[in-house]
Amino acid sequence: MNQQPLPGASTVLTMGILSIVLTLVCCGPFGAIFSIIGLVKAKTANQLYQQNPENYTDYSNVKTGKILSYIGLALSLISLVFVILYFGFIVAAITTGELSGEF
Repeated sequence: MNQQPLPGASTVLTMGILSIVLTLVCCGPFGAIFSIIGLVKAKTANQLYQQNPENYTDYSNVKTGKILSYIGLALSLISLVFVILYFGFIVAAITTGELSGEF
């Protein structure tokens, strides 16, 4: 039987890689956006593969991209928590007078 590449498999892998890279290099929200896109595309590709598994190749790209998207989403959430804590400590220091500017 003639097998063809699974539609969306390379997109899922690309979105998973971008979610990790953008979370670590740029900022968390961009990584979370690409991670969610990757997970939605992975779900679609997985459903298509489950209908006719003998017709498609590159299913390993979907599994790898899905794992990378979950890792990117976790890193985005961790960076979001750190940003909230960072600004929370700054606000707490300002309101208690520890950062009043007097030396």
